[in-house]
Amino acid sequence: MFVDHVKVFVKGGDGGDGMVAFRREKFIPNGGPAGGDGGNGGDLIFIVEEGLRTLMDFRYKRHFKAERGNHGMSKNQHGKNAEDYYVKVPPGTIVTSEEDGRVIADLVEHGQTAVIARGGRGGRGNSRFATPSNPAPELSEKGEPGQELNVILELKVLADVGLVGFPSVGKSTLLSVVTAAKPKIGAYHFTTIVPNLGMVETEDGRSFAMADLPGLIEGAHQGVGLGHQFLRHIERTRVIVHVIDMSGMEGRDPYDDYLTINKELEQYNLRLTERPQIIVANKMDMPDAEENLQAFREKVGEDARIFAISAVSRKGLKELLFAVADLLEVTPEFALNDVEEEETDATVLYKHESQGPDFEVSRDDDGSYVLSGSSIERLFKMTDFSREDSIRRFARQLRGMGVDEALRERGAENGDIVRLLEFEFEFIE
Repeated sequence: MFVDHVKVFVKGGDGGDGMVAFRREKFIPNGGPAGGDGGNGGDLIFIVEEGLRTLMDFRYKRHFKAERGNHGMSKNQHGKNAEDYYVKVPPGTIVTSEEDGRVIADLVEHGQTAVIARGGRGGRGNSRFATPSNPAPELSEKGEPGQELNVILELKVLADVGLVGFPSVGKSTLLSVVTAAKPKIGAYHFTTIVPNLGMVETEDGRSFAMADLPGLIEGAHQGVGLGHQFLRHIERTRVIVHVIDMSGMEGRDPYDDYLTINKELEQYNLRLTERPQIIVANKMDMPDAEENLQAFREKVGEDARIFAISAVSRKGLKELLFAVADLLEVTPEFALNDVEEEETDATVLYKHESQGPDFEVSRDDDGSYVLSGSSIERLFKMTDFSREDSIRRFARQLRGMGVDEALRERGAENGDIVRLLEFEFEFIE
């Protein structure tokens, strides 16, 4: 099975908790705080593995979570940082955030990596909070939660040359005779329902990757037929080989086929019209093919590059492959229009989150006040509520963020319930 679109959940490792501890050593009268920091959680990283050709593995495992850091220990011993968690993906994978559609990474080269979910930092031990006024604090932090998000993985086949055309025009047959690929071939429409990839080597030693992409029909840019399932894969190709059934066996006019396919490519993505295109007049060993080709040449004009071939009898293939190889040598790679180089790192997500407010105040159906927001929720998760010093520090931090003032502006009075995540507090003036 060929899988080219899947949604998965990823999470960076949580940071380890800091520790509250004190020195208890012989002959040392004044001990002092000795709680170590927690270790950092591991990052979740995608890495390109060139041997993979499909996202099939993600059909069976959709949750990926990095390990958390070790907790801090006494005697000021820091917890160990967790190892990063690497997930292998095939070349040509685009990773986008499900929440806002932002492109996180565009992974194309073997060994290329991208941090998708960052691990949290370790919490600080009580040694970090010692001050002249409070030399022995019973205060520590819990580890910072790792980043978690749902991402969409989309695979776009990495081929130098893409074969396009209506169903049953001979794309699979052409690929099978010029490469070692073994695509399914049949005398019915949509025999090919997944992209097939093969390596072509010309007689003069040049080579390139060619993809036989599923048949296109009118309305494909709107999802008709195989629709976007086909069109997403041609965005990567540098040269388009447009295969046309010149025999007219299907009852269609070759020139109408040519116009229809190009219109679909244009309406899906205007950038596809920038790709150089070679026209292949296939099935020239059939009756009426010569007459149809002559009429076709008159309609498209003299500038069009047309190669008359018969994939079955292998007539004209040598000249076609030489022309494709020559064109590839002078054709640059086309960057995807929705992926900019500066956005290929996962840090774009952090930039996006930092623009939001620290917290928001809303009212629930039962009249209680609800606090939400990434900053205040992160602060809450890093607070150890089993210790009085930590609770007081959390209250001071909320006051410093302006939470008390915001609640008063919303009408909160003494004794009202304030909810944060699954916990409830009482608002006290």
